[in-house]
Amino acid sequence: MSPEIAPLALHEQFANPEQQRETASLGMWIFIVSEMMLFGGLFVAYTVYRMYYPQAFTEGSADMDIVLGSVNTAVLICSSFTMALAVHSAQMGSRKLVNIFLLATMAIGCVFLVIKFTEYYKHYLDHKAPGVWFDSAAANPGKVELFFVFYFIMTMLHALHMFVGLGLLTFTLLRNLAGKITAEYYNTIEVTGLYWHFIDIIWVFLYAIFYIPGLHP
Repeated sequence: MSPEIAPLALHEQFANPEQQRETASLGMWIFIVSEMMLFGGLFVAYTVYRMYYPQAFTEGSADMDIVLGSVNTAVLICSSFTMALAVHSAQMGSRKLVNIFLLATMAIGCVFLVIKFTEYYKHYLDHKAPGVWFDSAAANPGKVELFFVFYFIMTMLHALHMFVGLGLLTFTLLRNLAGKITAEYYNTIEVTGLYWHFIDIIWVFLYAIFYIPGLHP
């Protein structure tokens, strides 16, 4: 056995690597479903209030920076692509390419967060952050502020998941450097990829409800 490749750490409760892989994948899917319920509740609440205050929510959306939002959407789509390439490289047994694509995914994820927090700062300067400093020239500023309450809660929750995703990518990269991800057993990177694609998909929906309506007042 090559000294660079660590043996599979098969836990005692599993009979074989396949059973261990299926259990880990099932666990990640259960976690993703629970996260879908979390975000789903927020999406439902947003939809209800938007039905009550359509004009105010559209005015709030018009204050969004469509350029930064669109760029960030493109950035995350690129990160999903590099994540998929990392998983494919693991399946092919190319540790070097796995490292490259994982690092690329992490770098793109960091770019997303930098742009997102730049946008938060811009909202702060424009007095769009909810609180005593909020200001709007709209006819119903309180209802517009409610739009931004949903915006900050949901996008910050998404940003938190991005930080968790970067932590998982770092852990996966370290396991690959240790030779624990092989063409025969690549479950670690596979489940990490599932999580990363999930938070990318969530952002697409966030982009749709917060940025797009303001383009059609």
